[in-house]
Amino acid sequence: MTLKTSQTHSMMKYFIFIALAMPFLACETKSEKADEIEKIPVDLTIVRFDKTFANASVADLPSLKATYPLFFPEQYADSIWVQRMQDTLQQQLHSEVVQRFPDNSVLEDDLTPLFQHIKYYFPQFETPKVYTTTSDVDYRNKVIATDSLLIIALDTYLGEAHPFYEGIQRYTVKNMKPSQIPVDVAEAYAQRYVAPPRDRSLLSFMIYYGKILYLKDLWLPKVSNAEKLGYTEAEYQWVEDNEVDMWRYFVENELLYSTDPKLPPRFINPAPFSKFYLEIDNESPGMTGRYLGWQIVASYMENNAASLQQLSILEAEEIFKNSKYKPKKN
Repeated sequence: MTLKTSQTHSMMKYFIFIALAMPFLACETKSEKADEIEKIPVDLTIVRFDKTFANASVADLPSLKATYPLFFPEQYADSIWVQRMQDTLQQQLHSEVVQRFPDNSVLEDDLTPLFQHIKYYFPQFETPKVYTTTSDVDYRNKVIATDSLLIIALDTYLGEAHPFYEGIQRYTVKNMKPSQIPVDVAEAYAQRYVAPPRDRSLLSFMIYYGKILYLKDLWLPKVSNAEKLGYTEAEYQWVEDNEVDMWRYFVENELLYSTDPKLPPRFINPAPFSKFYLEIDNESPGMTGRYLGWQIVASYMENNAASLQQLSILEAEEIFKNSKYKPKKN
């Protein structure tokens, strides 16, 4: 049956209206969620232990140990802390930290919305008590998170060009900047929600880190995708441009289900570049397996009605098979 002309025009107007209205409806939905998240109460307490220790004298040591036992393991003699107090290099380090973080404003601006987002998606989340400290630039342990407390080593976030970081490899030092604090904190808490891999296959590692990145994506909506991965914008552009070729390489070389212990250092662990053993290696960033895992997890969540709680415990194989993942072609 053919519609009359007036009916046709009415239908066309209706569909045009819907098409034009969809972006606004989507924005309204996002805005409503953002408003809801902003209303979530967060009682944020930040204890600047770094300042307290830097301003303390040897005579203050007993009271410091009584007030902050967390930072004074019993196996260390008092002489260790006295030496630390009197060390000129430590004093210079504390001075640099205070100069970069004179107050708590940067931490409050970053952590408050992050904790609101975590609580929105995981209502059982309790805001931890935050302690800041220095760690002799222990960049392997920049953030330590538990259910009740969060420790941030501020001397690992002084800025990638800081002279204290000379000698540290470029792929590491590029993320030793204040803007990386919420990213590292988000990763620390995502690791507490995501079940670790149950086997040693490359796919399991890819999906594990893909889940973590998926949570970081939800929790840090204003942070760029590059920063969530610890990439520069150029590095992120590279993985986007080469997603098809990377995926083809993994499939054709039957790497996904391989448990070869050499694969995580090549494609999962932080590194200056990924090791495809091709000419592209010097152009590639490290952790390309994490990027692909992120795309697989995102595709799974787009095509399946799964909650975040379900996602966190699902096996990598189930996620992969039901993801309908297809690498994006540029």
